[in-house]
Amino acid sequence: MHCCSNFSLQKMLRRMLTMRRIFHVKADVMCTVLLLMLFCLLLYVHQVRMEGITSPSSHPEPQLPPCKPQPKSKPPQSKSKSQSKSRTKSKLRKKNATPTQTPGKPLPTMPPFDFERYLREKDNRNFKLLIDQPEKCHVGEAEEEEGSKKAPYMLIAVKSVAADFDKRQVVRRTWGKEGQFQNGVSIRTVFLLGVPRNQSALPLWDRLLGYESQTFRDILLWDFEDTFFNLTLKETHFLEWVNSSCPHVKFIFKGDADVYVNIENILEMLQGQKPEEDLFVGDIIIHAKPIRRRTSKYFVPEFVYGGGLYPNYAGGGGFVMSGHTARRLSSACHQVELFPIDDVFLGMCLQLIGVKPSRHQGFRTFGIPRPSAAPHLQTFDPCFYRELMVVHSLSVPQIWLMWNLLHDPKLSCHNSTNPTSGPFKWRGRTGEAVGEEADYGGKQVFVTH
Repeated sequence: MHCCSNFSLQKMLRRMLTMRRIFHVKADVMCTVLLLMLFCLLLYVHQVRMEGITSPSSHPEPQLPPCKPQPKSKPPQSKSKSQSKSRTKSKLRKKNATPTQTPGKPLPTMPPFDFERYLREKDNRNFKLLIDQPEKCHVGEAEEEEGSKKAPYMLIAVKSVAADFDKRQVVRRTWGKEGQFQNGVSIRTVFLLGVPRNQSALPLWDRLLGYESQTFRDILLWDFEDTFFNLTLKETHFLEWVNSSCPHVKFIFKGDADVYVNIENILEMLQGQKPEEDLFVGDIIIHAKPIRRRTSKYFVPEFVYGGGLYPNYAGGGGFVMSGHTARRLSSACHQVELFPIDDVFLGMCLQLIGVKPSRHQGFRTFGIPRPSAAPHLQTFDPCFYRELMVVHSLSVPQIWLMWNLLHDPKLSCHNSTNPTSGPFKWRGRTGEAVGEEADYGGKQVFVTH
């Protein structure tokens, strides 16, 4: 009996221990669950507070205007010394700090030229003439020379763009002025243009050119984009226009609008030249290599031109050719594949017809270099320009000023070492390649008497 009671007592003790252990485990689990619930509640409250701070309120604060520099004013006298010291310290810090540049308007960057597209579309070379001057080469009876077939002695063709109205105006009023000149020769002028790429930059550009055409009757406008690499199209279409609308012109000067041209010297140079023979005179560039540098304006990849040298060609600032050569070039350019650089393309056409362009020292399509032996020399001098034919890269005021300086009756030019009343003559005759073996762009500008 005693043994049975002991056994039942032990069994009760075991049950109590088991229940105690179970109770402890359940208490631990409950504590853990409670802690997790409290932690989640804290996270929720924190998130709600953050959303309340960052979310816009029903009454938003007014936006402050951007800071602008205010004019400096004297501080009031009631400020304490400590505040003035802190201000001087902050000024010193600002002086020592590197200023940050405020972002201005981004400079326009031209995208790289798509040469592959150019090659695909180069056979599209016939564009409509939007503005024509069919009567340009019909001179009046008073200006007509015997046997001239009512054609001008010289046609001046100037490359231009629609926005350059001021440049066209200064050419019309100075070296491109139409009329009858010495020895009764007549001169006519046309401006060669295409459609502007960015038409929003000059609103109503077509109305501008239309009014110019009505007023001056010297605008030739074709329906192709007026870009640098489309100057070749301007070249071919002008030659076609000469062949159809001005076939009997004797001589042609073709150049840019930012050049100064001494027409009197060119007319003097052409004396004795036969318009029915080949003639092509300018600032001839020889042994020029294609530029493979992608950042250059004149970059041409090898798959467009694989040769090592370009043919001899004239700088596009200005050159003179006979009407006979222009008519031959018109047909030859149809046989030569279009090339993105117009000067080189015309050299290719000259090579095809077997005409060697002649260099004349009076054509300065790269400007007048200042000799290193005379750094004080002023190259913008009418006595320099008096002996030249073409000088490139002049502004509108410079062209206007030089024209008036050269036509000033008070102009006096004389040489201190060998004074003479008349201008000196160039070495070599027109048609000879003067100094062709010399390096192009040399520093010698003038030849001596």
